[in-house]
Amino acid sequence: MSKDRFSLAGRRALVTGASSGIGRAVAIALAQHGASVALHHFGDAAGARETAAAIGPGTAVLEADFTDSKSMSAFTDEAAGAGPIDILVSNGAIERRRAWSEIDEAHIQAHVAANFTALLTLATRFVPAMAKRGWGRVVATGSVMARRPRAETIVYASLKAAQLTAVRALAREVAPHGVTMNVVSPGAIETEATAERYRDAAFRQAVAAKIPAGRHGQADDLVGAFVFLCSDAARYVTGADLPVDGGWTIGDAPGALPGTTA
Repeated sequence: MSKDRFSLAGRRALVTGASSGIGRAVAIALAQHGASVALHHFGDAAGARETAAAIGPGTAVLEADFTDSKSMSAFTDEAAGAGPIDILVSNGAIERRRAWSEIDEAHIQAHVAANFTALLTLATRFVPAMAKRGWGRVVATGSVMARRPRAETIVYASLKAAQLTAVRALAREVAPHGVTMNVVSPGAIETEATAERYRDAAFRQAVAAKIPAGRHGQADDLVGAFVFLCSDAARYVTGADLPVDGGWTIGDAPGALPGTTA
């Protein structure tokens, strides 16, 4: 297979939640493979500027609160107005851990808006145009919590499972038109948001002991999956959920002690 099958030259990508962590790593990787990239963030202009600087001059930076429908609508208008979107990476999300007995309506609705409604809004706006042009890629960031949920992340995990169902449902409809839609599901990944937990040596050791690969992941461990699914090399892959988790969804590492999770 020619390496050109992985080239994204001439494609325009929109990456949400790109000011740090997985979104930043993916945005930079897509640019390295030739795509022009527009970045989304919310409340982290400095982080978004750092991502844009790593990509290069002229990188568009857009801000939107995905829990606010008006902000979401303005964001999609702005992104669409700058040119056609060939690749949509739906990475922006919130994860607010709370005891299941303390969950209230506001907690639920914020997660629904940011982690589910936003994907449908983005897909509704950009996927029909992809289908009309005969080529498109949508990759959503999922989570192993969709398969390994815990009570303190019950809303987040449930919506990641719902996201996967939505992606599969839409993928079935647009596959005949050259558009693929997939999910990449990270496992225990160290990012800026989780760095404090991973600074605890005992925590790192306990997490690593449960993962067959013997370590937690970094954002860069995920970029190959995203680049592949956005490329022509993955033209026959759609409706898939690709775990990138060091084997965690296979099961805990042999000999792992129960009770410790990331």
